[in-house]
Amino acid sequence: MAELAVNVDHVATLRQARGIDYPDPVAAAVAAETAGADAIVVHLREDRRHIQERDVRLLRQIVQSRLILEMAATSEMLGIALDIMPDTVTLVPEKREELTTEGGLDLISHQDHIQDAVSTLKNAGIQVCIFIDPDLDQIKIAHKIDADMIEIHTGAFCDADTRAEARREFDRIVDAAKIGTKLKLGVNAGHGICYNTIKAFAGLHEIREFSIGHSIVSRAVLTGMDRAVRDMKKLIQDLGQAPM
Repeated sequence: MAELAVNVDHVATLRQARGIDYPDPVAAAVAAETAGADAIVVHLREDRRHIQERDVRLLRQIVQSRLILEMAATSEMLGIALDIMPDTVTLVPEKREELTTEGGLDLISHQDHIQDAVSTLKNAGIQVCIFIDPDLDQIKIAHKIDADMIEIHTGAFCDADTRAEARREFDRIVDAAKIGTKLKLGVNAGHGICYNTIKAFAGLHEIREFSIGHSIVSRAVLTGMDRAVRDMKKLIQDLGQAPM
């Protein structure tokens, strides 16, 4: 069965909106783990718009499952990762003007730079995941530069305006998951996945982990984190029982 990594960034978004000390993403992470989350994800952005470095340090002490740090492959972020030592680093692209991550890393254009970051992290004993679009050329480069796993960007599928577009984008995800597995990469998926779109992944057993944040935090505002995580875990459990 695929696992669930819960991203608590947007708990910090609520906190930063008022410049106060609550709600606490660390407390949210504890609640998510108690409800069955298999990992906790945070994205420490260069502009610190939500998660702060202090949050990551506290999470490293508190998280009992696995701590996944999403970050840009900059010298500053590499230094922080090597100091804090998360279980996994997911390398992502980052633009200050974007509301959320808009696509995967372009390994074709930045192969050497990303390869250096991968080597630095792996030499320190940190697993490395690369967030990429469902593109076969990008996956082949991720394998070439010795990434441990990939996270397939699912945003184009989740945000599709028509059924035809959604089908086309989902077919790309299926192909990406299969080629990634064939290359012996761990295959994760994330971005834009909600309680409805997760159902499309039934039977796609190549995906080991779903990274989900905004939809879980949004439901948690109304139902609480425990219910929101348990509901998503149940949907993911159901995926493994369905044929592709």
